[in-house]
Amino acid sequence: MNVCFNGFGENVLTFEKQGTIAAGDPVMVCGNGIVQKATGRFCGICTAVRNGFVTVQLSGYARASYTTAPSVGFSKLSAASGKLNLDVSNGVEYLVLDVDTTAKTFGFIL
Repeated sequence: MNVCFNGFGENVLTFEKQGTIAAGDPVMVCGNGIVQKATGRFCGICTAVRNGFVTVQLSGYARASYTTAPSVGFSKLSAASGKLNLDVSNGVEYLVLDVDTTAKTFGFIL
């Protein structure tokens, strides 16, 4: 890809973590100021983990791993097993800007 979307509208917050979360995992709010690895609908992507806390990107351009590839354009996505998936039945619609089928990752606007 000849262009880079990194940095566009990024907003990151710090949360306490519940359970095992790694950078790149989609997360969901599960308590007051607490997130866990998401199943289904997600609020953002974990960007870092340290001492029981995680930073979570809540908006802007983000990259994520997938199991089932979305298409460029608007795609309905949901989370499972630390990855995002195309989910036309129950997913939330996001704008997908690029898909890397070799690395099984994609870039989208949160």
